[in-house]
Amino acid sequence: MPPLEPAPPLSRFEFWSPRFFYLPVWIWILLLALRWRGLRLPLVANPGFPAGGLVGESKAAVLDRVTGPARAYVADYVAIPHRPAAAALAALAEAGLALPVVAKPDLGCRGAGVRPVRTAAELAAYLDAFPAGQRLILQRLIDAEGEAGVFYVRPPGDARGRIFSLTLKYFPHVVGDGVRTLRALIAADPRAGRLSHLYLGRHRDRLDDVVPAGEPVRLAFAGSHSRGAIFRDGNAFVTEAMRARFDMIADAIPGFCFGRFDVRFADFEAFRRGEGFHILECNGAGAEATHIWDSRTRLRDAYATLFRQFALLFRIGALNRARGHRPEPWRVFLRRWLDERRLTAHYPPTA
Repeated sequence: MPPLEPAPPLSRFEFWSPRFFYLPVWIWILLLALRWRGLRLPLVANPGFPAGGLVGESKAAVLDRVTGPARAYVADYVAIPHRPAAAALAALAEAGLALPVVAKPDLGCRGAGVRPVRTAAELAAYLDAFPAGQRLILQRLIDAEGEAGVFYVRPPGDARGRIFSLTLKYFPHVVGDGVRTLRALIAADPRAGRLSHLYLGRHRDRLDDVVPAGEPVRLAFAGSHSRGAIFRDGNAFVTEAMRARFDMIADAIPGFCFGRFDVRFADFEAFRRGEGFHILECNGAGAEATHIWDSRTRLRDAYATLFRQFALLFRIGALNRARGHRPEPWRVFLRRWLDERRLTAHYPPTA
């Protein structure tokens, strides 16, 4: 990964209330709905995904749609119903997997409930905290620091797609000095100190321990901005080889036109060559061009990006409607949205 260059700890709008920040975007969405004569057009942006991948889709069902040679780029996983730890370990073994893995809900967003699980005891604790009757994913842990969000768009009928946004994700660390506790190190960090509410709870067991000199402590595992990861605009690093590789992967996902691949890799230059990466998730119409959360981004540029993103989303939905695709009824969509909201509040804490 490119070095994390000096930047403001936070942008002015990075952690505004979503209701306030997205108000202009909602107005734009209503204007687009009038322009294209359909508020539900995002629901057919990806005809192969439930609700277009806008909300409430199964992560495993989406990854299951990746076929052929592109399947090699998906990090191995198994999706299982909630069950005792012994049965979950048996399901892992049957799928050719073993600990360590990443555990996460099959239904969810923004990194909710994502945790590394390295031991049987950690798996049992995760399952104890997981909502009964719900499905979860156990995915091979890609133990690499490189992570990125690749936002890919290809209108139906086009031979080539494009990478609309590339976000490089960095995981915040503090480094011990042999004197201060972890709590003090977090408080002293220019960024982490202003976001301590995101980190203190997940490190509660060692907050008052003195961190040995030179020892790094990773504050966040999930590559989600809302969970404390640091995002940088990586659009300057997009290559033709990378674009072509995601063309190949998109070809292997029936009914996919618009969305973001979250990937991990060990070698950034190999990733730029379209090699050596693993797909963790594929998000559909509900995805966002997350490079806007780079603390160097100006507010007007963030809105310009989101306006272009939603203009593409509605245009693609209109093109798919012209091909005969119809959105699911409002009642089905609302049930998906309500189910996702309800469950998210009950998932285990995110790491």
